[in-house]
Amino acid sequence: MSTTLHFTKGHGTGNDFVLFSDPDGDIDLSPAQIAAIADRHFGVGADGVIRAVRSRSLPDGAASLAEDDSAEWFMDYHNSDGSPSEMCGNGIRVYAQFLIDNGFADLGNGETMTIGTRGGVRDLQRNLSGFQVDLGRWALDGGEPLVRAKNLQVARPGLGINVGNPHVVVALSSEDELEAADLSFIPVLEPEPADGANVEFVVPMEPMIKDGVGHIRMRVHERGSGETLSCGTGAVAAALATRHWAGAGAPNQWKVEVPGGTLGVRMWPAEDGEHVSLSGPAELVYEGDLSI
Repeated sequence: MSTTLHFTKGHGTGNDFVLFSDPDGDIDLSPAQIAAIADRHFGVGADGVIRAVRSRSLPDGAASLAEDDSAEWFMDYHNSDGSPSEMCGNGIRVYAQFLIDNGFADLGNGETMTIGTRGGVRDLQRNLSGFQVDLGRWALDGGEPLVRAKNLQVARPGLGINVGNPHVVVALSSEDELEAADLSFIPVLEPEPADGANVEFVVPMEPMIKDGVGHIRMRVHERGSGETLSCGTGAVAAALATRHWAGAGAPNQWKVEVPGGTLGVRMWPAEDGEHVSLSGPAELVYEGDLSI
């Protein structure tokens, strides 16, 4: 027996998502159904699928409410292969726009809302560029695995960074190398992280620092989704890694150019350690109905 799912298609700098509302947690899609929706040939097509559900309506939301009882809404995010993910920096901005446009939330410029995720509660502020999300504390994670990618001649050391989900960032020597990498193939990590990782390939712009702001270019292979036009948490990880490599005096504000546009990253000290934020646009493109 099929059911009709009303959905919205949205994107943040080309990182695209299928979103649907299920406030009371009544819709239980299997990983295979989610993958079918995200399929670009036989489904709607997306890098991920996001269910808008109240935190109290699903088991994963209990931890969010325990962390912050104002986190009414939970971003139930799944990659395009149907696997769940902890966080999505582009997805959470598009999710906030979806909540606002559907009357589930009211957020003016400069105002902040809290959203539950599997990676913890995130504070999100509306601004002129779209939204800025505080991704909280970050951490160096997993040392320096070797990374092999198709069309890169030799393995490169990567830097493991966790911003609520795992990343490995690789510095390349030129834009030609960045363009040559074939990310339709999954990069090989040695050693392989237990839960996998998103892998970012980065080159500095020329000049790298202008008016106190760092500038880099990035491409990404997302765990469970393949190469995408943008990865928000990946842009944050790439900026953090580049600042780490640049050493003392490197800026705390960065512009990250991805194939789908430009994202902003900012680092600042907080009581519980250094926080990092991501800012960028969020657009809802169209709505439709799909038989499941």
